[in-house]
Amino acid sequence: MPKPRRPQISLRKTPQQARSTELVAAILEAAVQVLLREGAQRFTTARVAERAGVSVGSVYQYFPNKAAILFRLQADEWQQTTGMVRQLLQDQRKPPARRLRELVHAFIRSEFEEAQVRLALADAAPLYRDAVESEALIQEWDAIIAAFMREALPGVPTPRRKRAGELVMTTLSSVGEHLSRSAQQPKAVRAYGEAMADMFCAYLESLQVR
Repeated sequence: MPKPRRPQISLRKTPQQARSTELVAAILEAAVQVLLREGAQRFTTARVAERAGVSVGSVYQYFPNKAAILFRLQADEWQQTTGMVRQLLQDQRKPPARRLRELVHAFIRSEFEEAQVRLALADAAPLYRDAVESEALIQEWDAIIAAFMREALPGVPTPRRKRAGELVMTTLSSVGEHLSRSAQQPKAVRAYGEAMADMFCAYLESLQVR
């Protein structure tokens, strides 16, 4: 049985001139507005073009389909989050437990910034999650977590370190998404973050004494 074709989500061409860069930026800004107004199910290239005030052909110059537009929005968000994770977890001036605690609080706060866009992109994920480009971003994230776990859990077997990294990040992502779907007071958000940080730090400490 042949494997399903992976979605094509790469840019048709990279904008080189200022005018082209401005056009792509206008398309992406319009895409956010359409996504928030219409949702992932009713998101179309035609609606994006109309909102941006350009022809559909102008959109197709750079984006082969709506999945490519949505992935670009998601990739920008992922890269921003990945940069934050890298900066916090690779700061060797602080002990691993302190870094992990700061990451938990920063990550949860970030879930509340542009929460509507993040949730709408999560609904659109099936359109691009199997693409090669999407897998590359996930692998970059995984490499950062793996490096941190090697430092935080010296002497712990690799399979156990890998499982710890997966559990921490999956739990953090799930709780962050859950909290962002409902109105939360800043005090409650901080309390969630502190409780999760305590839980993660205790878990990692327990792995080192087994």
